[in-house]
Amino acid sequence: MADCPGQAARLAAWHVGHWGHFYDPADWNLALATAELEDHASRRGRPTTLVAMQDDAPVGSVSLVDEDAPEFRGVGEAWLASLFVLEPARGRGIGAALVRACVALAARERVPRLWLFTPEHVGFYAALGWRDQGAATLRGQPVHLMDIVPA
Repeated sequence: MADCPGQAARLAAWHVGHWGHFYDPADWNLALATAELEDHASRRGRPTTLVAMQDDAPVGSVSLVDEDAPEFRGVGEAWLASLFVLEPARGRGIGAALVRACVALAARERVPRLWLFTPEHVGFYAALGWRDQGAATLRGQPVHLMDIVPA
């Protein structure tokens, strides 16, 4: 985000559109997501968002945050969150590259263990070295908690 701060509103719309159902709108909505991403543009360390660009336009993003969902507070101190790749750009390895870049950033930040939750992409993350730590529920929806030790 530090290299493309003008994209916060666009990315926030992607994120809220894709994951908004996992959160209470009072805690996370378009305005709050936009403000969060604008804040991420002010730094290169945690919390921050990495953006994949193609032809000067964003095609995907992932965030490294301290907390991803209040329900999982206390599970881990750092989270990979909001991995998103635009539909036309999927299948090109952009998502995997964003995940690897986020894990590398977590390693530089000396994060001992990085967490994520996913409703359906356990296989994708497992192929990148993440371990399934079991099922959980987030706002009544089943998810899997996964972790990795950044190296």
